[in-house]
Amino acid sequence: MKEFQEMDQASGKFRPGWRHLILLGVAVALAFGQYPRKSLIAHRGASGYAPEHTLEAYRLAIAQGADFIEQDLQITKDGVLVCLHDLTLERTTNVKEVFPDRFRAEAGDGTARRWYVADFTLAEVKRLDAGSWFGEKFKGARVATFQEAIDLARGKVGLYPETKAPEVYGSRGFDMERLLMEALRRNGLDRPGAQSRTPVIIQSFSPASLRKLATEQGTKLPLILLVDNGMKQEWLSAEGLRRARAFAAGIGPAKSLLDERPEVVRQAHELGLSVTPYTFRAGSTGRFQDVRAEMDYYLRELGVDALFTDYPDQFPR
Repeated sequence: MKEFQEMDQASGKFRPGWRHLILLGVAVALAFGQYPRKSLIAHRGASGYAPEHTLEAYRLAIAQGADFIEQDLQITKDGVLVCLHDLTLERTTNVKEVFPDRFRAEAGDGTARRWYVADFTLAEVKRLDAGSWFGEKFKGARVATFQEAIDLARGKVGLYPETKAPEVYGSRGFDMERLLMEALRRNGLDRPGAQSRTPVIIQSFSPASLRKLATEQGTKLPLILLVDNGMKQEWLSAEGLRRARAFAAGIGPAKSLLDERPEVVRQAHELGLSVTPYTFRAGSTGRFQDVRAEMDYYLRELGVDALFTDYPDQFPR
């Protein structure tokens, strides 16, 4: 052990030696291999300028210099992965007009109506207009499949899929993790470095989903544990970060959580975890002049490794 420790002459106690520090540096470098530089993840594509999770938003994000484009994943009735944030279709499509009677009545009085993705086949989902809600010029944009996102990104930009509500889909008989890895295998993207110009990082708010990907699916792709306000006590403590390190390569906390506790960045880095906060957008910049200034603070002052933004063109290089 002495070769990994040195005596601190002032205190008379052992401290980490140079060999220990070299090994720690190597471990950190390997852990952060998913980010060879400060990186930009286009949140749902360039969603500040185009309807989220459409090919139009993804194309614009690539044109604006994104390092990765994000895909929130849902599953259609016939088992196809599509890129959509919500479990339901009504917020970002005209499903109420096309399929007015295909809702599920919820709440005690039945007044809450929801059009769930899993209740529609891919062919039915493809009939929906996913652009008009954002702006007239996007009328006719469609919900993108995960395969379409892969085809668009290949050789140009990385992919950043999220297993969205995997437990909900599990209760309906779907295995989101298996579907995701099968799609990546079909495209030769299931291993780190398989296609250097199209790296893949997988994210989830579900620790169980990430563990399943690592164990049952055996993936070696980087896994990122997303952390919201309700999860901070469990996962942003010193013990929580150590637990996360057992199955994840990094954490993705809400940006406000790092504003409250900036020391989390250092603590995560000491464990070899990358830090990727979300979401940077105009209109929610707090004390900062604009979204570019806010991103610059998190990247340069707090030292995060990457971030999610709706505005890729504002990312400070």
